[in-house]
Amino acid sequence: MKALVVDDSRAMRMLLSTMLREFGFDVAQACHGREALAHLMAHPDVDLALIDWNMPEMNGLELVEAVRAGAHWPSLRMMMVTTETEMDQMTRALMAGAHEYVMKPFTRAVIEQKLRVLGLAA
Repeated sequence: MKALVVDDSRAMRMLLSTMLREFGFDVAQACHGREALAHLMAHPDVDLALIDWNMPEMNGLELVEAVRAGAHWPSLRMMMVTTETEMDQMTRALMAGAHEYVMKPFTRAVIEQKLRVLGLAA
């Protein structure tokens, strides 16, 4: 399976990428939403995107909305992984089309549990 980690923090991209590789994913990275959208256009077979909210150029919510506005990725599962902890932010992301929401800081077990919920981990 293929995953895309979208976060403007290099350290966070590396941490999440390492976790996902341990779960058997082939992982690519993007540092903001526009870069992620370009990657998805070039690689429409991505199964999972882990997306930060606060990024330059195109934030995570805008990315989720852009993905859902098109018909290119109907099976792409999107998980917000963000410092945004307000309930209305979570609701906005889920209403926009994100499948799961993880608040930073998180543990490996939380990511694994969310992957199970999405049917992407044993």
